[in-house]
Amino acid sequence: MTRKTAQDFDPDVLQLFDKYVHGDISRRGFLASAGRFAGAAVTAEALLAALSPDFANAQQVAPTDARIQGERVAFASPTGYGKVAGYLVRPADAKAAARLPAVLVVHENRGLNPHVEDIARRLALEGYIAFAPDALHPLGGYPGDEDKARALFPQLDQARTREDFVAAANALKNLPDVNGRLGVVGFCYGGGMANYLATRLPDVAAAVPFYGAAPSAQEVPKIRAEVLVHHAGNDARLLADWPAYEEALKTAGIRHEGHVYPGVEHGFNNDTTPRYDAAAAKLAWQRTLALFDRTLRA
Repeated sequence: MTRKTAQDFDPDVLQLFDKYVHGDISRRGFLASAGRFAGAAVTAEALLAALSPDFANAQQVAPTDARIQGERVAFASPTGYGKVAGYLVRPADAKAAARLPAVLVVHENRGLNPHVEDIARRLALEGYIAFAPDALHPLGGYPGDEDKARALFPQLDQARTREDFVAAANALKNLPDVNGRLGVVGFCYGGGMANYLATRLPDVAAAVPFYGAAPSAQEVPKIRAEVLVHHAGNDARLLADWPAYEEALKTAGIRHEGHVYPGVEHGFNNDTTPRYDAAAAKLAWQRTLALFDRTLRA
């Protein structure tokens, strides 16, 4: 069956789904509001199901791929929740003496789901050691269900969660087979976290927020990383903050690029949902890898 794209949905339905994804309305609220777009053949429940992730059919790199080595690991988080756990992936053919660049991969506001694990594996195939932490670890970890993950996420103490990501970045950078160069890439919630880590950690060499919340203008001068910002053209909520962020980056003399991809939705890189846009995602990923290649290779 052909997968649906954003063009198959009324724009108002996509806006409703965006509100649902970001916790502005409940599942019940989405279904009640989406009911007016449903017809005899399509229910509001069917609309939600069609917009929700399809992890299996979007997977690009299998966990069993012989070209990579993946494992579940946990690191100490001295000032966060105590431990940060996640998925660590490296190329399988790395020479014992080789030291590779590292990339921290930060998930959306659902925790470490199969899509983000797949992103980490894609980076391993590009020659990086990738670590994708699970912010939901203190609450039992990603529950295997997007609705349950959505309900868990607001229960996190975000101040402690931020410290977990700081600890994860430091632990990753200091692994014995890492060359000391660290990048971070994040999506939605993770995009905001990528921006935050760039303000917090001078050791971050490259930060790539995909449609993430901007840091405050006062924090921007602390950034030492090169920043690559990706935004969706139809994402009015986050686009409203981009001009001020860009101006702050310019004023602080921070090397950066910002790209707005016309006509695409928030979440355009997530190839498990209809909001995915193949052309924009391909270009954004090429730009991301080019930055990592230039800044992280020893």
